[in-house]
Amino acid sequence: MLLLVLVLPALFAQDLTQYEKKYFVVGKDSLPYRMLLPVNYDATKKYPLVYFLHGAGERGNDNEKQLVHGGKLFLKEAIRRDYPAIVLFPQCPQNSFWSNVAFNLEDGKRQFDFPVGGTPTPAMVLAQELLKEVLSGYPIEKKQVYIGGLSMGGMGTFELVRRSPGVFAAAIPICGGANPAIAPGLKKTNWWIFHGAKDDVVPPALSQQMYDALTRVKAKADLTIYPEANHNSWDAAFAEPELLPWLFAQKRKR
Repeated sequence: MLLLVLVLPALFAQDLTQYEKKYFVVGKDSLPYRMLLPVNYDATKKYPLVYFLHGAGERGNDNEKQLVHGGKLFLKEAIRRDYPAIVLFPQCPQNSFWSNVAFNLEDGKRQFDFPVGGTPTPAMVLAQELLKEVLSGYPIEKKQVYIGGLSMGGMGTFELVRRSPGVFAAAIPICGGANPAIAPGLKKTNWWIFHGAKDDVVPPALSQQMYDALTRVKAKADLTIYPEANHNSWDAAFAEPELLPWLFAQKRKR
């Protein structure tokens, strides 16, 4: 049993080393990120881009924790064979946040206040600039640029789509949220939203509100609420057999 316990973490770490460690530097600011290139990568071909934003618990500067949730999904042999893509996992600094949401406590429960506009956080500024650099510096199929994220990253997913109009073909925010008033600026992107009904960290009502707002502006959106899932609804979302087939089938209209 001890041998098994020791071997499994080693195999996990070995898998994740396929993501190359990189750092995006602007002046005195730095954003760690990991990049996974397709098997037999050919710079003369164009590939979809998947941009994934982690949750608050994976913040830091070790350039590793951001792969804990979702990193292995894109390493599956069948996925890499059937959906060759460039996959990017940036890491938010410990003292920042993807979204510029404000938190308040009311009756012992966390409340979320999402500004409609506002100045982006330092992490979001770097995430936007990294996206621009990758789009211009790598052979990306511009009609197939995708974004996803969980918890803090789910909130960041809504915000980055809003701040990058016309870039993303599809988005998969998991246990996130945003201000429903921004929905008109999100309708050119196709959405599949996920949340756990028993989430006691980020209320599932936030995802429901965004889904309702998106449908009101006639955006293409789906919502999956897992009845028994708590905050870690990403486990169920990543296990969805149609998740990646759906994602890679989405193409942005020029």
